[in-house]
Amino acid sequence: MRIIAELPHPDCKISIFAMNQKFIIKFEQGTLEQSFKIAETDIVGGVNGVFEILDEQFIGSVISQFASMRQSFIEAYNRYN
Repeated sequence: MRIIAELPHPDCKISIFAMNQKFIIKFEQGTLEQSFKIAETDIVGGVNGVFEILDEQFIGSVISQFASMRQSFIEAYNRYN
């Protein structure tokens, strides 16, 4: 897996990887991460096509999911203790 691009964003780290004819879009926020895989053949324009998918609406949705993920983990951790 090799990193082919990074997209600066103030709320999370966004990296794009290439592996086995797929693009992997990885979002990181603290200890949490989300990744999305898409076949290179499904994207017109290579990595530039991936950038088109990463609009503010999609990124906002991902950031909202981070909040939900964090809350779920906190609740599970509190049950553990």
